[in-house]
Amino acid sequence: MGAEGFGINPKVIEGIAEEIAIAYHLGVQVAIVVGGGNIFRGVKGSEWGMDKAAADYVGMLATIMNCLILQEVLRSKGVQVRVQTAIAMPEVAEPFIRLRAIRHLEKGRVVIFGGGTGNPHVTTDTAAALRAAEIKAEVVLMAKNKVDGVYSDDPKMNTQAIKFDNISFGQIRREGLKVMDSAALSICEESKIPLVVFDFAKPGSIERIVRGDKVGTLVGFEGDL
Repeated sequence: MGAEGFGINPKVIEGIAEEIAIAYHLGVQVAIVVGGGNIFRGVKGSEWGMDKAAADYVGMLATIMNCLILQEVLRSKGVQVRVQTAIAMPEVAEPFIRLRAIRHLEKGRVVIFGGGTGNPHVTTDTAAALRAAEIKAEVVLMAKNKVDGVYSDDPKMNTQAIKFDNISFGQIRREGLKVMDSAALSICEESKIPLVVFDFAKPGSIERIVRGDKVGTLVGFEGDL
């Protein structure tokens, strides 16, 4: 939503699509998990008195709206793309089928996963980690909004917070750092999938990561860092 209070800013979606398209045209297999907070957050719905599960389902539908828009912008840039959703809606997208998603990637298509995991009470972080494990991803790129890595404290609130260039999953747990929710971290750690936490607001970040440049914070495994 950029600087807007709600919805989709065309310049922002254009920039996101361009970053993805660059990686795609480098020949990298790309799968994307999209959130929906720019349209609706389940937490906000709960504050209004909605049942938490019902509010989460509305949030999942918001992610699918974002997926469909991103799909069309990517197509306009010559990217072959498919959307798969955890909530079945065959008129607009494929249902999530693991082997079909892998096949799309093998055929050089970007796959966008919408609808989270299809279950309430589960974050988009967990959906991203789960899908990464299912397709046997080599790395999860965790895009942050104007935060360029993992810090010892919230850098927006504490100017003395220290940035980590490399950090292990174990250290994140021991120090209670807020990178992603604990379930998502556990899935990545158990599946041996490292994370790169980076600032998506900085143009060219995905291309630099794909080319092997040091960007943001690498979250890996003790003994490997």
